[in-house]
Amino acid sequence: MGRLFNPRANLAIASTCSFAALSLACGVGSVQAAEGSVGTILEEVEVTARKRARGEKLQEVPVAATAYSSDQLEALQTRDLESLAFKMPNVQMDDVGTIKGTANFTIRGLGVNSSIPSIDPTVGTFVDGMYMGMNAGVILDTFDLESVEVLRGPQGLLFGRNVTGGAVLVRTARPTEEFTSKFRVSTTDSQENTVAGAVSGSLTDNVSGRLTAYYKDDQGWFENKYTGNDSYGATEVWFVRPSFSIDLGESAELLLRFESGSMDGDPVAGQNRGDLSKAIAASVGVTDWDNSEDSFELAIDKEGWAEAEWNQAITEYTQDVAFGNGTITNILAWREYDSLGEADIDSLPIHAFHSSSGIDQSQVSNELRYAGRFGNTSVTSGIYWLSQDLMYLERRELLGGGLIMNGGGVQDHEALGIFTQADIDLNEAWVLTLGGRYSREEKDAKIATLPLNLCTMEGCGGYDFEDSESWSAFTPKVGLQWTLSDNSQVYGYWTKGFRSGGYNMRNTGIDPSTGAPYQPGPTDQEEQRSFEVGAKSVFLGGALRTNMALFHNQIYDMQREVNLSSDTSAVEQLIRNTADATIQGAEFEALAAVGDNLLLTMNVGYVDGNYDEVWFDLNGDAVVDGADRDLDIPRLAPWTYGLGLVHDLGLGNLGTLTSRINYNHRDASAYTDNNRGMLSEAEMVDFSIGFEPLEGNYRLALFGKNMLDEVVEGNDTQLPMMLGPLTLGPNSTFTPLKRGRVMGLEFNYDI
Repeated sequence: MGRLFNPRANLAIASTCSFAALSLACGVGSVQAAEGSVGTILEEVEVTARKRARGEKLQEVPVAATAYSSDQLEALQTRDLESLAFKMPNVQMDDVGTIKGTANFTIRGLGVNSSIPSIDPTVGTFVDGMYMGMNAGVILDTFDLESVEVLRGPQGLLFGRNVTGGAVLVRTARPTEEFTSKFRVSTTDSQENTVAGAVSGSLTDNVSGRLTAYYKDDQGWFENKYTGNDSYGATEVWFVRPSFSIDLGESAELLLRFESGSMDGDPVAGQNRGDLSKAIAASVGVTDWDNSEDSFELAIDKEGWAEAEWNQAITEYTQDVAFGNGTITNILAWREYDSLGEADIDSLPIHAFHSSSGIDQSQVSNELRYAGRFGNTSVTSGIYWLSQDLMYLERRELLGGGLIMNGGGVQDHEALGIFTQADIDLNEAWVLTLGGRYSREEKDAKIATLPLNLCTMEGCGGYDFEDSESWSAFTPKVGLQWTLSDNSQVYGYWTKGFRSGGYNMRNTGIDPSTGAPYQPGPTDQEEQRSFEVGAKSVFLGGALRTNMALFHNQIYDMQREVNLSSDTSAVEQLIRNTADATIQGAEFEALAAVGDNLLLTMNVGYVDGNYDEVWFDLNGDAVVDGADRDLDIPRLAPWTYGLGLVHDLGLGNLGTLTSRINYNHRDASAYTDNNRGMLSEAEMVDFSIGFEPLEGNYRLALFGKNMLDEVVEGNDTQLPMMLGPLTLGPNSTFTPLKRGRVMGLEFNYDI
């Protein structure tokens, strides 16, 4: 029998298996022949989605989720969370492209379009139990992870606010008692060179340690036709992560994780697709620029720069207790993140709109929770607290620097949550879930409107807006789980969720009727009511696995960043509660073993969304009417689907050759609320061919990503036809691009 179903590769075949992303890891475990079946492997997959005292088998948890193990993430050549952007149904894990590393994740049509750090997400990201307090700094390079879990649907009961679309749970690899090490070297055809390694083992009788180090020297990918630079997009990234596990005796453990890192390089790759953009470029000597939707070429006069630094410390204390045979867990976390950058927003070889920005953020959080069981009832209960300080500064240089705007602000933020979930076994087949969470938060904001020039890039001398607001919410959940057999379950639940209210720290607009700045807030919190039913099944002794879900969401006081072109400030961003909406859809995933050495995977997701009521002029025609209600909800891609094949070919005494090919599709979707900005349809094809010898601890892989060279945008912001006296022309845009086709080699060596 081939090595495709090797037990040591169990987590590599992990997840609910959207597995259009299925990886080389299916064949890079032990060199011994597999024992058992796919069903055995699937039974060993564990997740933390319900915050129980111990990990749970994903197939038994009534949650729609996808989980990737360490082996699978490495075999997929995963460099950051955006690497998983196309690999799950109804999931988009994208960088917005405006400020480098800023996540605009969307799940089931619920997402945001913003690089403003004070705007809270719909999809929360948690690293080792620490909630990432803002979207900036979420998409950073990763290495040596234990797992990534993507939970689809509202997770507000256990994870709090800002998870109305879902939650992304990242866990870094923990120290081991036995000595282990791994080393990676990779390169691509565009000279994206990476060296990384990790070593772990026992330091004393009760202390184990792990040291992870990562360095990437990326020589860039894009061509700037104006400067002749054919390696634009270059970036240098490094981080180190020491961690320690301390056995405190009496079933207690203290886990310490630290990380420090830096990123320095070029900013986003912006393209202007306007009707007159080529003519403007030709006027300064650029006559061979292709700015079509199928082109990756740039023509910018300001190549700019971007840098970021981060430091964090996460302590996780666990103590088993006799009370309810349970476990007490306390996660105390601290993080600081600083970034600076300058970019060409007009994306033209003239100085029309250049921008600089800086973020200085620090956060402290603590979650204390208990998980145990009393008779027929499992209980998870806890209290959560977050304190966050945030400063944002922005400088706009318009019309060759003749018009300068400086603004930004500071915000103090505190949040508190108290939650309990009880899963009650009604009998051997039925489980009733009851729970609720009370949340309260307060934000104090001081904001300087950009056109008033009350700031510099060093700080603000004054503010034209100061305010404080608090919000509270109760988010209940009622669910039923019906276990039909050892291999099948059906579940359903109803729950509520909310997304934080807040303030706009990029206040750019002046009300023409009064001459005064638009109010930057506060916005009301966005509320959600959701119903979901799902089914999970394993057939044919584990050779076939299927998961499906149907969901219906009602969103009230939808909070949006409305992007409007402006002939005075170039782009205005208004943060408003714009509408009520209904979003519903379905998901299906399957994993099938065809013989001993071939694996077939598929996933499909469908989302349909409509506005129910609108009270903001979304299309900019000065009236609120049916034309606004008929607009598409931004970032809602109706169809996502994918297919994949993994094959193991035994080479006798030489070893095993593992081949993978995956195809994934995402529909086009609106980017701006007025639907003038669009995100293109994408067809993504990835492949890998990996070899592992029968004798030896190394793996060598050839891989390719985006083999169809598809153009994918981070955003598509509309610029004005006229900026003061300067003509930019119709359909002028700021459209940051992702990279196209990349091929590379990767060498891994483990001990």
